Amino acid sequence: MAISYFAEDIKMPVLKKKETNDWIRRVAEKYGKHCGDISYIFCTDEKILEVNREYLKHDYYTDIITFDYTQGNRISGDLFISLDTVRSNSEELRLPFEEELYRVIIHGILHLCGINDKGPGEREKMEICENEALNMR
Repeated sequence: MAISYFAEDIKMPVLKKKETNDWIRRVAEKYGKHCGDISYIFCTDEKILEVNREYLKHDYYTDIITFDYTQGNRISGDLFISLDTVRSNSEELRLPFEEELYRVIIHGILHLCGINDKGPGEREKMEICENEALNMR
C-alpha cells in the first residue's frame, strides 16, 4: 500500500513526501481509516477540465477531483489536483501557495474518509475538518 505522487504536463510541486505521507496516515487514522493505494496526480487546469468533462460530465475547472476506490476502512483513490487553480486560489485568498496546496491535498483524503461538502452544512464541516487536519501537520 503506497501513497504516490505524479505530475502530468506540469512541474512537480516541492513536497516533503515522507512527512506528508505520515501526516496523511495520521489524518486517516483519526477517522478510523488506513491508507491503501493513493495516487496524487498534479496537473494543469486544462487536464482537470478534461477529466471533469470525461468522467463526471462537469464543464468547469476545479482544484481537485477525487476518484474513490475505498473498500471498508482502507482508503484508496486517484486524486487529480490542478496546480493552476491551487495557485490562483492561494492568490485570491492571500495565502501562501504551499498552505493552499496542503489544504487541497488533505481535502481529497477527507473525501476518502467519507466527509462530503456538497449538501447543506457539509461545506462548513469540511472546512472544520480541513483546519483540524492542517493543525496536525
